[in-house]
Amino acid sequence: MRELPQGCQEIQDDLLAAAVAEAGPQAFHRVQAHVGRCAPCRGEFERYRAIDRAVGALRREPPGTELDRARAGLEVRLADLRSRLLTYRIFDSPLGRILIGRTEQGVSLVRYLGSRGGLGLVRAAGVEAVADGAELERFSRELLEYLEGKRTRFEWPIDLRLARSDFHRTVLEAAARIPYGAVTSYANLAREVGRPAAVRAVAQALRKNPVPIVIPCHRVVGASGDLTGYAGNKIALKQRLLAVEGVPAVRTERDFRVLREAMYVTAPGEEAYCRPTCCSLPSVSLAWLTLFASRECAEACGLRPCTSCRPDRHPISR
Repeated sequence: MRELPQGCQEIQDDLLAAAVAEAGPQAFHRVQAHVGRCAPCRGEFERYRAIDRAVGALRREPPGTELDRARAGLEVRLADLRSRLLTYRIFDSPLGRILIGRTEQGVSLVRYLGSRGGLGLVRAAGVEAVADGAELERFSRELLEYLEGKRTRFEWPIDLRLARSDFHRTVLEAAARIPYGAVTSYANLAREVGRPAAVRAVAQALRKNPVPIVIPCHRVVGASGDLTGYAGNKIALKQRLLAVEGVPAVRTERDFRVLREAMYVTAPGEEAYCRPTCCSLPSVSLAWLTLFASRECAEACGLRPCTSCRPDRHPISR
């Protein structure tokens, strides 16, 4: 990925729109002025126009097998030129500076920048980053609402093009289904994706999650309850995100551990949730359980109170 000068970044969307005759008068004049003094953008503009002209010429030709294939190939190429742009915005949050990036298909990047001055943009072949804050304003606002405890879910289109493999993508899709206020184990997630022996591989896939928070890998913990591995090694951030959702954690000699005895519990295949002391649950490894911060979180997933321990009548006190 090459990092464009600021002026070139700001003109990219208009450059493509002007080349395919979709730009308004003001945008068209901005492009003309820019390409008049910028040789690289002028070359890019002419390349877009050449492809658009070729597509237009083929559309006017009578249908035929060879022409259809050529037309389809050029249309795919033009679509690819549009789709490889990644627009991004950097904003301040309670967790420090965060970058959000999206493509035509959806949000593909959420990155913690902390206090560093650099952009920290992803290095990926075929992706070009362009600064454009306007269209990302909604996403940054909703992310702040989540961090302030005012939002429990995101309805964002997600583009997982930065996932490193099909397995990585499958793990991320499974993690996206973990509900708000719940934690589960890497072992549980490995079983869900059909690879029960691949616990380490699942953990590594989540460490490379390109869209943390939105795909909530912070809700996955070790079988011991330890908050292991997050966004590289940002365990304190993982604890803060869980705290936003009401998940209690205590500091240990290593880092943090989920306070299992202060959370409601359910096992795979069960339709009820229990107090943590119900029946044989205290002896069951967290590798087989899902924990909930509150009764409301458990019931939002369609679970009913256990008829033995009656968590609805005897809620956990913290």
